[in-house]
Amino acid sequence: MSAAEGAAAPATTTPSRAARQAPADLTLAFIDEAHVRDLSAAIAEPDWLLADRLEGLRAFEALPIENNQLYTSYIDLRNAHLGGVRPVPPTGRPGEDCDELPEGVGAIAQIDEDGVCAVAMSDEARAAGLILEPLLQTRARDPETFRRLLEGGCALPENDKLAQMTRALWSDGILLHVPSGVRLELPVVLRWTVGRPGTALLARTILSLGDDAEVSVVEEQLSGEAAGSVSAETPQAFYAGTTEVKIGQGSTLSFAGLQDLGLNQIAFQHRSAVVGKASTVHWALAQLGSRVVRSRIDNRLEGDGATVEQAEIVFGSSDQLFDLTSYTRHVGRDTTGNLLSKGALGDRSRAYLKGMIAIERSAHGTDSFLGEFGMLLSRQARSVAIPSLEIDQPDCRRAAHASSVGPIDESQLFYLESRGLDAEEARKFIVLGYLEPVVARMPLESAREHLRDLLEAKWQARSGRPEIAASVA
Repeated sequence: MSAAEGAAAPATTTPSRAARQAPADLTLAFIDEAHVRDLSAAIAEPDWLLADRLEGLRAFEALPIENNQLYTSYIDLRNAHLGGVRPVPPTGRPGEDCDELPEGVGAIAQIDEDGVCAVAMSDEARAAGLILEPLLQTRARDPETFRRLLEGGCALPENDKLAQMTRALWSDGILLHVPSGVRLELPVVLRWTVGRPGTALLARTILSLGDDAEVSVVEEQLSGEAAGSVSAETPQAFYAGTTEVKIGQGSTLSFAGLQDLGLNQIAFQHRSAVVGKASTVHWALAQLGSRVVRSRIDNRLEGDGATVEQAEIVFGSSDQLFDLTSYTRHVGRDTTGNLLSKGALGDRSRAYLKGMIAIERSAHGTDSFLGEFGMLLSRQARSVAIPSLEIDQPDCRRAAHASSVGPIDESQLFYLESRGLDAEEARKFIVLGYLEPVVARMPLESAREHLRDLLEAKWQARSGRPEIAASVA
């Protein structure tokens, strides 16, 4: 073809297309030093806290989205469209005192995107010296304690990119402190209502227990009224929350979490505990809502005789994605860990269940078990289970893991149907019974009933569809 012919050829126009988002892309647009400095200046922070934030930002910028090579294939944030979300400004709201407590509750804090709305405490909890207050109020009341609790990232994992993001950009948070020798009979409730479209909330929860202390905590993460009804056009909301535990010797923390946020929500959660001598942490977590959930739990058993008991469940529907990771590091002698993750997955939902038990050379007499199990309720659902062990000390009582992924057991169905249940009712009993270990660990009766109602509603929402697989291709 001649140059003239080429010049005469009609021009063609290629329609522009949006750049494809990679599985590991994090599209948040406000993570930079300018925003960190503006945030710190807005609440007149001391220099040490700004320096701590900037250290978290540098770690965020340097770290990969997943630093464990076993798990790098299972990072998928493509359903997280966060380019348009903007962080809510800190209000410094102190939280109004409220005299009304729900039945069976020792103290309660209610938090939304605008900060701590209200705090209520029983006379017994107040007389025992319990502290439940916004972190900014702690800073004003006791600057030395505030610095001791937060400087250095508290108990957050240094090697996790998203935890360091929250360390750099948190705008609100709450402190629960239980003094030494105090054992509270009634649980403390932390109720988060979030999900306002187009907003980003990054918050920290600090749990501090003295020596020989005991407390039960129920954390509810629920969709707020501002979230409204969710449709495909609803802008997404972003929530990044941490729970950072500092626990003294001989103390016990029982923490139950219920997450039922709206389907426009992207949620990143980090829960971490450094467990001292003869101390125990119980985790019981239920993941039901959100479009994408990334949950990481870090347990560091430093003291001799330290114990962690952990159970986390997932009930997925639609195209929800649950990315759950657990790290437990045994450092002290005669430490014990029992960790269990279970997922029931319908529609096109997916779950990645990943766990690592590391036994250091100093950890003589360790007893540790990790189990990860997925139940597929549809042919389109998918689950991956990756339990892992790193053992540097052969003197262990037990170091074991187990995993399985598959449909409902046909023999269990046959047994229940032979006892007079129809097929649908039999499946329901099997699935809800499979998830019961977390429900039974909720320390508050109303929370247990609420969780059972939510699981029942999730089952009913999908039970009319011909998708329940007796076998999965």
